[in-house]
Amino acid sequence: MTPNEFRRRRRQLMRIMGKGSIAIVPAAPECRRSNDVHYPYRPDSDFYYLTGFPEPEAVAVLIPGRAQGEYILFCREKDPKKERWDGAIAGTEGAVADYGADDAFPITDLDDILPRMLEQCEKVYYAMGSDTELDQRMSQWISRIRSKARSGVHPPQEFVALDHHLHDMRLYKSRSEVAALKRAIRISAAAHCELMRVCRPGMMEYELEGHFIHACYRRGARHQAYPPIVGGGDNATVLHYTANDGRLEAGDLVLVDAGCELDCYASDITRTFPVSGRFTEPQRQLYQLVLDAQLAAIEQVRPGNAYDAPHEAAVRVLTRGLVKLGLLKGQAAKLIKEEKYKKFFMHGTGHWLGMDVHDVGDYKIDGHWRELEPGMVLTIEPGLYIPKGTKGVAKKWQGIGIRIEDDVLVTRTGHEVLSKEVPKTIEAIEALMADRIRA
Repeated sequence: MTPNEFRRRRRQLMRIMGKGSIAIVPAAPECRRSNDVHYPYRPDSDFYYLTGFPEPEAVAVLIPGRAQGEYILFCREKDPKKERWDGAIAGTEGAVADYGADDAFPITDLDDILPRMLEQCEKVYYAMGSDTELDQRMSQWISRIRSKARSGVHPPQEFVALDHHLHDMRLYKSRSEVAALKRAIRISAAAHCELMRVCRPGMMEYELEGHFIHACYRRGARHQAYPPIVGGGDNATVLHYTANDGRLEAGDLVLVDAGCELDCYASDITRTFPVSGRFTEPQRQLYQLVLDAQLAAIEQVRPGNAYDAPHEAAVRVLTRGLVKLGLLKGQAAKLIKEEKYKKFFMHGTGHWLGMDVHDVGDYKIDGHWRELEPGMVLTIEPGLYIPKGTKGVAKKWQGIGIRIEDDVLVTRTGHEVLSKEVPKTIEAIEALMADRIRA
């Protein structure tokens, strides 16, 4: 993202806020893994969306109309001794020169300076509950201001949930954001294709996981958007399976749900393919049914359609297909109304995608599904899951889990499948795997 992109976002939010208001957005804290070892730092999405600032121990403040500068950043001061161990720190000078802040102060001065800023404002935009330590300090600051009432100082009169406005902004992706998503998705797509080429019976699930992560690393993506799911055979029927410690057996399918994160933007792709390179007949029938459901759902991704239109389309196709295969009995319309399909398909057909893999933004407005609009990005991911031992189901269907997931952009005229580079038809998957098997 360019500095202009972050500046545009801040200005848009401040237009919504109006004068006499203040927005306070903290960075994510560092998270300890064990003893003195921390997890790799990842900025809070809301904070980074507005600032592009990658360091912890920071708080962004927006004050529309402030004469001395509308964007203030509290951050760590430069410290040569600390930088010798952990790397460069932007400092207050860098916050202004490199990250576009109008004014910057040491984070250690937050308790002294921010309450004076609050005194000048009537409305506070803040995500209460996202940072318990800052919540407590906010309460203390307000109490301090109230104690000055006799001297004519008054605390802000209104507190507004910042995330309501900010998350709606994040729902509509700019050209720069779409480009960032495409870069992440392109890397993940190439990694998924590599897995189809290297997969062999006898491999461990974590070997495929390692191949995926390595393929992303080689292309510049050093972080995963979420822990990869690699489930072979019956493990694929566990929706959020992440143990990835099973052996891939000949004749089974393997479900891989994995996506890298690049520049704080996520990808999310799932493919299911045969460990041995060819689908068995029962696998083929179920797989084609899921693919037909996914294609029908994707066709419903267009401006003006309700968010749940893709899900309803997928449910119709899956239910009718399950009746045809004998896995459900009865009239499709009644089965859908009674949600009998949930025995085999128990999750939604997608979610928003952006800086977070399950991205922010309301799915309903005033109790109604919101309409899809250009710039929104969502996943389309129907599936079927039939664990071993499922009662009333023929054994040939058992131990099969299938999900097919793509990342889809809503355009002015319809949609664009951003992850289309990963094969998903039976013929294309078998052809790709056949080349590697012969080699």
